[in-house]
Amino acid sequence: MRTRLISVRFGPLLSGLLLALATTVLVAAPQASAATGVAAVGEALKEGPVYVAPGAEAQLSAAQADALTKKIEDAGKPVFVAVLPATAEFPADKVLGAVRAETGITGLYAIRLGDGFNAGADKAVMPANAVRNLTEAVKTGTPVDANTQLNNFVDQALTQVDGGAPASWGTTGADEGVPVGGLVALGAVAVVGGGGAYALVRRNRKKKEEARREAIARLAVVVDEDITAFGEELERLDFHPGEPGADDAMRRDYEQGLDSYDRAKQIMASVQRPDEVKGATQALEDGRFALATLDARRQGRPLPERRAPCFFDPRHGPSTQDASWAPAGGAARTVPVCTADAVRLRDGLDPAVRTVETDHGPRPYYDAGPAYGPWAGGYFGGGILPGLLVGTVLGSMMSSPAYAADYGGGMGSGFEGGDVSGADFNPSDFGGGDFGGGGGFDGGGGF
Repeated sequence: MRTRLISVRFGPLLSGLLLALATTVLVAAPQASAATGVAAVGEALKEGPVYVAPGAEAQLSAAQADALTKKIEDAGKPVFVAVLPATAEFPADKVLGAVRAETGITGLYAIRLGDGFNAGADKAVMPANAVRNLTEAVKTGTPVDANTQLNNFVDQALTQVDGGAPASWGTTGADEGVPVGGLVALGAVAVVGGGGAYALVRRNRKKKEEARREAIARLAVVVDEDITAFGEELERLDFHPGEPGADDAMRRDYEQGLDSYDRAKQIMASVQRPDEVKGATQALEDGRFALATLDARRQGRPLPERRAPCFFDPRHGPSTQDASWAPAGGAARTVPVCTADAVRLRDGLDPAVRTVETDHGPRPYYDAGPAYGPWAGGYFGGGILPGLLVGTVLGSMMSSPAYAADYGGGMGSGFEGGDVSGADFNPSDFGGGDFGGGGGFDGGGGF
């Protein structure tokens, strides 16, 4: 979109590379310029985040497209925007997925087709519901100009989308107007073929892997503490399957506790992604309920109701009641608590809150950042946790679609925002709704 003037002096190595590639570039150029339709859109979006097709220039001026491009590039997010004419070469029911396949880069794609608008995203970048909500938010009952609509969409999307800009957009030396990243990318592809494309994304992926390992390391500390505490609870219970009065129900409860203990340890021994930690804390929660049931049987008390664990520290065991509580500076809400914490709250004392280590010292887990989300999510399943955590640091992060992509099911594909995946994506997952989650190209607010 933007015209860049080459005004920098190249070093001998880069000059030699450019000279050596001159023939390749000249041969490739006619083929690239011959691309039309969806293929042209895909080629253009590999080089920059905004593309305005011939025939759609009246929708978005060059200056408007440049400003939108700069906004996306400055944010460094994998957001792609195309403005296309409503013609037969861009079929409304296929163009979104086709552009994603042609571009071959995981990201969030927004297309203005005539007066209509739609968007879709890879699950690793943004959940389907988030895409759908963002898309509907920028649609109105009456037609709106492309510049307003696209900027509204991009402004909201940039705060939520996960991942980084693709390496093919890189512009080292951009102040001098030289798209060095693109030239190096071209050289890499020409010299080493497909292997060069992998090299371009390897650095970004390495950073993501480092962040993932750090998240797992933080989680491992708290889960290991939980496993140790559960093991000590098993010892304190001091149950023997053959003891006088033991029956089959007690033995089943005890076996469930042992199985949960072993399962949690096995999961942590092989965990590869932060979201897998949820399985370990779910196992520990199952085990704690089994032990609470066993203890009630041995004492001749009524069996406990299956409830969520104590909100303040799941190691306290299953909650026994609900109580009103408010985080510092936040609104009051009802949370599940153990008997001991209920008494503390009633007496005006602070509950015994689970703290975890952060870069700023020990903090309550709900104010410690996103790394502890999978740990808490395993204990408080069924979608109740975000409601309990409204107004806390973790609660704010969990409400973001980007959080779900970071620490939810979106990490299993192996490709993340900005990665080159080619056509390796599931069209049914691309946005997850009617035509990629956006609701269709209708120019209005309905489907």
